Amino acid sequence: QVYVVFSEELKCWCRALVESIWCQADGFQLRCFLVDYAKYCSVASKNIRVLAGAFAKMPHRAKKCRLHCTKPLTLYIDYCENTAKLGPAKRWDTAAIHYFRKLLE
Repeated sequence: QVYVVFSEELKCWCRALVESIWCQADGFQLRCFLVDYAKYCSVASKNIRVLAGAFAKMPHRAKKCRLHCTKPLTLYIDYCENTAKLGPAKRWDTAAIHYFRKLLE
């Protein structure tokens, strides 16, 4: 379901899909995917609203997608043998994501 959340970074209300929820001392936080900006952000639970009527039916400007047959790698460093090797990873690391975004720009 698509909701409306207030993005502190963009300083505006945005349509978003809620990815996960976690509890903090001052309330709940939500990890959201902004469907019109293709960005992830964290939002306090007080800054989320249900999307009304016709706005819920509007198509998203951003789509979540994956690169076909591309799997994340990470650099494994062995300090004892003084070697570094690429190996499989569960998630893309921050440097790889940053590099890919620069390539797209």
